[in-house]
Amino acid sequence: MDLRQMRYFLAIAREGQITKAARVLNMEQPPLSRQLKLIEQELGVTLFDRSGKTLRLTPSGELLKERSESLLLQFNETIKEVKEHNEGIQGSLSIGSVVSCISLLPRPIELFREQYPKITFKIMEGDHFLLGDQLAKGMIELIVARLPFEADLNEQFEVLPLPSDPYVAVVPSESFQAGSLRTMNMRELADLPFLTLKTDQTTRMHEQVLQECRRHGFEPNIICECSSVAIIIALVAAGIGATVLPESVMSAFPIPQIRTVQLSDAHFQSDVGLVWLKERYLTKSARRFIERFAQDVLS
Repeated sequence: MDLRQMRYFLAIAREGQITKAARVLNMEQPPLSRQLKLIEQELGVTLFDRSGKTLRLTPSGELLKERSESLLLQFNETIKEVKEHNEGIQGSLSIGSVVSCISLLPRPIELFREQYPKITFKIMEGDHFLLGDQLAKGMIELIVARLPFEADLNEQFEVLPLPSDPYVAVVPSESFQAGSLRTMNMRELADLPFLTLKTDQTTRMHEQVLQECRRHGFEPNIICECSSVAIIIALVAAGIGATVLPESVMSAFPIPQIRTVQLSDAHFQSDVGLVWLKERYLTKSARRFIERFAQDVLS
């Protein structure tokens, strides 16, 4: 079984149908069927359960899929390393970011491009679990995320801690008589309809805010749990309610209908970090970007 056959097998495993896999691979269906038959004959196992409309991996197929993904990842990383051996900093750098950290990226990217103009970027957005999966599959090299990094990763990851981010109240500019507010205390949030940032899997920020509210003796009147920062900001701008978010988030949403107000008696912050896999090969561009990020954000 060679690398070409390994890619064929993985395409069939992903698509669940030989016809769809052939389309993705830009080849005809009969040759792909023959390749699958040859692989199964060589290994002496059945890789797919063919009883339904969709092909399902057998236990042997699951094992081969896991090993094949790992081998192809190592192969691709080796190719990158060899190509970079005598080349300068160039190519494409793929970075993931949770939405609440997007505002931290423009300045380091601007400075990095000034130093390495041949570098292009691919920026992917998602929650910790989606980005962790992309990191494990080699689709991205670095992640900017809130800490702790909540993701299912079999491999250990490194974290470059960045400056902590204070929480602020985010309120509609016109509603709740907030137009002239510069600061407010936590208790004032008890009387407002409250919006909270939470997904089924990433709950750290939500829990931090709840704990701080309880420390001040009240349960917030939560009218909406939302997985999207952009949607929460839109709801606040529409006058639906108020929220509490890390201060840096708001620099990415300069909307006149909302107002950021310092919390005078709040004693909690959001930790931020740059994350990458510990044992994986990092391209030169990724290593230099980590250095640039550290110099810019930590200086």
